[in-house]
Amino acid sequence: MKKPTVSVLMATWNRAHLIEKAIQSVIDQSFKDWELVISDDSEGNDTEKELERFKKDERVRYFHREKKGSIANSSNFALGKSRGEFVAILDDDDWWINNDKLQKQISFLHSHADYVACGSGFVTVDENGKETGRIKKPEQDDAIRAIALSANPIANSTAMFRRSTGVFYDESMLQFADWDFWLTMGTKGKIYNFPEYFLAYRMWEKSASFMHQKMNADAALQIVKKHKDEYPGFVKAIFLARLY
Repeated sequence: MKKPTVSVLMATWNRAHLIEKAIQSVIDQSFKDWELVISDDSEGNDTEKELERFKKDERVRYFHREKKGSIANSSNFALGKSRGEFVAILDDDDWWINNDKLQKQISFLHSHADYVACGSGFVTVDENGKETGRIKKPEQDDAIRAIALSANPIANSTAMFRRSTGVFYDESMLQFADWDFWLTMGTKGKIYNFPEYFLAYRMWEKSASFMHQKMNADAALQIVKKHKDEYPGFVKAIFLARLY
């Protein structure tokens, strides 16, 4: 197989009932030169059974891992298996709602050599897929950097970045590994967020955001201290992390 233009990474664990919608949103993209690399840490083979109908598409590359790892570890595994010039990320319980998402981001990165990554806004939905809100991230690089220590500058499942940055996830981060990842990415070049909504982001009781509140708080403190010399606003950020 020739190398695709973009690799889409999807780390999954026991989400057989949700992952089909995520995969279908990749297939529905107007840009077709992609590969989807699925790193599955699920117990049993329910997820693999759910993916049977997708296996006819050679762009879908499925890897079942016998030993479960952290989200960062599973994401790094998928990143190591990927081959695209650009890399996009999609969580197994989210889905893309703009069919031109990949095309728009590839076009942007091709025409802006000083940018290493781009994301977008997102629509929050509940467990049943009902919209609960809409969130946009700061658009321009200077505005993104101004808040980066206080909040994740890019919504992970909206993102695309250049493989050439060589950035991987820090596996010592048990939570908020994506926030740490984007702060590291920001040291390699500029970041942009489209003022559009590319993603449906599912917020529900079994998501990592809700299940690991204490670990999240500890990780926030760790991340702010780790990147304090790279971004402005340390005092505010450390206060917010401690408050959290």
